[in-house]
Amino acid sequence: MTADVALVENQPVVDALVDLLDLELVEPDVFIGRSPQISLQRVFGGQVAGQALVAAARTVDPDRPVHSLHSYFIRPGDPSVPIRYRVDRVRDGHSFTTRRVIALQHDKAIFALAASFQLVQGGVDHQLQMPNVPAPETLPTLQDRYQGFEEVEAVYARLPQPFDIRYVDDPPWIQRSHGPREHAPHRMWMRAAGSLPDDPVVHVCALTFASDFTVLDSVLIHHGLAAALDPVKTAARPCHVVPSELPRRRMVPLRNDLAIGLGWPRPGGGQDLRPRRPAHRQRRPGRHAARAQRLVTRRRLAAVRPTLRRHAGTRSEASR
Repeated sequence: MTADVALVENQPVVDALVDLLDLELVEPDVFIGRSPQISLQRVFGGQVAGQALVAAARTVDPDRPVHSLHSYFIRPGDPSVPIRYRVDRVRDGHSFTTRRVIALQHDKAIFALAASFQLVQGGVDHQLQMPNVPAPETLPTLQDRYQGFEEVEAVYARLPQPFDIRYVDDPPWIQRSHGPREHAPHRMWMRAAGSLPDDPVVHVCALTFASDFTVLDSVLIHHGLAAALDPVKTAARPCHVVPSELPRRRMVPLRNDLAIGLGWPRPGGGQDLRPRRPAHRQRRPGRHAARAQRLVTRRRLAAVRPTLRRHAGTRSEASR
């Protein structure tokens, strides 16, 4: 596309995201978070990660922005039940503060997070060069990308979209007709589809929420698959999110644009490890966020499994 495309605005959904990240303090270092009233079988991963980071940040002095976080998805979350976030104040050092958060439902852990916060200090700074990609205003919107793929739109529409996402390269459901993409990158632009409060904690937690929207794409495109069109199943996974410092040491407001590049090293054993390197435009000072996530990804083989079980005994006897 050559003509500029109007920015997507959806302020009510952005406001709902801000409300979702506003946890209730029920006792010292214990917070309650709730899920939106939408038809999902389990809690969206970005929600529990974002809420857990909010809980951790609520126990840290505001002069210490989040430095990094490492999280594990342990069990699927139940969207009909509030989530209890218990914060452990591991350490308050001279420069760094460490927090551990456990998210619980039905008296069982569903998610664990370790977060580091750092006092703003001087030091050397560098980052990767901004890739040469088209400006987001010249790229199709998600709604444009859904044209002719109503079944895909129906799946993704179940979760309200508070972000304006512009794919630089074809998304999986379009790439599928062209076959695997091989080693080419998977890139996109992302911004909040409305105004966010000035609180930097809200911005970094909203970014954590957003980081789970397109995480599977970078795997599927290399196999010519699409989540809504092929028998692909995802399971609980650990992920790593690292917002790292840039010279101005300020979070890029999500009202601005973030260019995101998704890499894909090598999957194995049904797991995929992907470094994710979002970078802002060079003319916009701010913070660079790097993210790597390990995701369990399997094709659905329900029709094959009974046959495998039926012949398991025969294989065991043969192996002896």
